[in-house]
Amino acid sequence: MSTEYKSLRLETNNGIAEITLIGPGKGNAMGPDFWREIPILFAELDRDEATRAIIIRGEGGNFSYGLDLVAMTGEIGASGKNLAAERTRFHDKVLDMQQAFNRVADCRKPVIAAVNGWCIGGGLDLIAACDIRLASADAKFSLREAKIAIVADIGSLQRLPAIIGQGHTRELAYTAKDIDAARALHIGLVNDVYETPEAMLEAARTLAAEIAANPPLVVQGVKQVMNYCADKSIADGLEYVAVWNSAFMHSLDLVEAITAFRERRKPEFKGQ
Repeated sequence: MSTEYKSLRLETNNGIAEITLIGPGKGNAMGPDFWREIPILFAELDRDEATRAIIIRGEGGNFSYGLDLVAMTGEIGASGKNLAAERTRFHDKVLDMQQAFNRVADCRKPVIAAVNGWCIGGGLDLIAACDIRLASADAKFSLREAKIAIVADIGSLQRLPAIIGQGHTRELAYTAKDIDAARALHIGLVNDVYETPEAMLEAARTLAAEIAANPPLVVQGVKQVMNYCADKSIADGLEYVAVWNSAFMHSLDLVEAITAFRERRKPEFKGQ
């Protein structure tokens, strides 16, 4: 991939893409560069056949402070000259920002959020769009928007209920309170908590490697089936996966899995 990014750093190794949020706002706050670049990067990773799993983390001691209000003032602020036109532009900007995280959620490759330090507002929106969330013991989470007179509008109110339930989501949204990693684990926001950021990142990389070792098209199929089934009946979901397997189950990777089992060796999946 030849694209250069200002707010993100991309490293790839053995089918794993590791994205680091790098700001330039304090605490990896999300400014104009971030909102422009994140959908572009995820579109590239979605199309990249070599990418089998993605990790997203923050530079330094925090995941993200969320929206960079200062840097974004010119994009979401009002001048008071033409309220109707300004509100239309603001509405369009919110839809663009929502689409940025939709790109993360809809990416066919599994996405693991590796969280240490603060994960506030837009940071929580981002990890809610990921498939799996890991945290270090120092991680702190906040659905902070109510404290700054904003209704959270980039995905937390829509995605978190399916992750942690209505009650926990409403508590976080109504109070805008901070919760620690232990509480996040208790309510199911994160899968596991690790003592140090280093141990957490190592666990994320190990998990990504385990995912990458499986047939990539099958893993992507699992994600697409689960995404489809999220708001469907069980009957609809069963029909969808039956159609999916009838179209995609017969593959060279399936032959390789059977052959490796017979030969008592580790399979090597090619995504074919």
